[in-house]
Amino acid sequence: MTYPETLDWLFSKLPMYQRIGGANYKIDLANTHRLMELLEHPEKGLTCIHVAGTNGKGSVCHMLASIFQSHGYQVGLYTSPHLLNFRERIKINGRPISEGVVMDFVKPYGAAMEKLQLSFFEMTVGLAFEVFRAEKVDIAIIETGMGGRLDSTNVVTPEMSIITNIGRDHQKFRGDTLPAIAREKAGIIKPGVPVIIGEHQPEVAHVFREKAAETGSEIYYSANLWDSNLPYTDLTGAYQSANLRTVLGAASLLKDRWGLDDDRIADAVAHVVERTGLMGRWQTVAENPRIILEGAHNAEGLEVAIASIRTLHAQKVIWVFGTVSDKPLDDILPLLPRDIFYVFTQASIPRALSAEALYTEGLKHGLMGNSAPTVSAAIEYARSLATSSPEENTVIIVGGSLFVVADALAIFGV
Repeated sequence: MTYPETLDWLFSKLPMYQRIGGANYKIDLANTHRLMELLEHPEKGLTCIHVAGTNGKGSVCHMLASIFQSHGYQVGLYTSPHLLNFRERIKINGRPISEGVVMDFVKPYGAAMEKLQLSFFEMTVGLAFEVFRAEKVDIAIIETGMGGRLDSTNVVTPEMSIITNIGRDHQKFRGDTLPAIAREKAGIIKPGVPVIIGEHQPEVAHVFREKAAETGSEIYYSANLWDSNLPYTDLTGAYQSANLRTVLGAASLLKDRWGLDDDRIADAVAHVVERTGLMGRWQTVAENPRIILEGAHNAEGLEVAIASIRTLHAQKVIWVFGTVSDKPLDDILPLLPRDIFYVFTQASIPRALSAEALYTEGLKHGLMGNSAPTVSAAIEYARSLATSSPEENTVIIVGGSLFVVADALAIFGV
């Protein structure tokens, strides 16, 4: 198969949660273990840090990767979902893997993986671990998907586990209460492996204590590891301070073993985007009017994104907003400010909620605006509104879903 044909096989032949929703959800790790056996266990002997949580885990992973890269280590990075290119999910020292690497993985294993009825996510995890072994990475930074305990990445034994925070997202699969969701995320805590909790949330703290006691793991809270001033990071947005504190806490525990230097750590967190290629987190892609892409997509994430919007002190804010069909709108829409003009839209994936349906629901919650059938049309409409009143300081936010952000990134050629 050519590379496009290989991607078509990965994306279309087997269902993918990020595109169509829950049809791809698996209830155990049996298939992942079978895949690891097929690949002769690339997960064994892999030195890694495993990161779970509701929000911030992608930023945390990229910051950690930047820190280890700045110290000269060969660093593997596995994150999801991708925004523009499938190969973004697997990087070596900040560079996406090549098309040939993807093809060379699918060609010998495709038939066997099809026989095992593997999901897109399971196959991609297998590809990542195989690449990390082949590239002899010194350390791999591995982000879970939507879960923890049953996540396909959870076949590794890391040297550190990190759980950023717990919020209400993917309740259909993770549980209806914060403690239930926390128990799923806590599933990445392994026997004897220290765990860092990014945010102390009293309603779930007992879940982590119990799991850590069960596994004999030291448990730390990032605020107790790093309570001094935070260095500058190029990941802007008010919410990044919590992520940065989590990363610095992890670095403080890893400093002796890995020879991490304070000056290099500070330089690394100041150049995360340059070193790792992270996109879509409070990312400015245009000026006059200023356009900011923001990937927050659940209640907790949107609350902190709104706090960042308030720091802009803009006279007018236009939010190009889209979401997916399985999000609980009654939890999300009441959070959105009423003094913002919305252009409701939909991303170019089957799972997207239609722009008209979102517009109708928005009106029910007092959100004023209009709708546009594509992200491109929505941005152009927002720009026309902004330029029609040049005397106003107008900022356009594009987000509500990482898939909306992905469509926007393609438009701006980032």
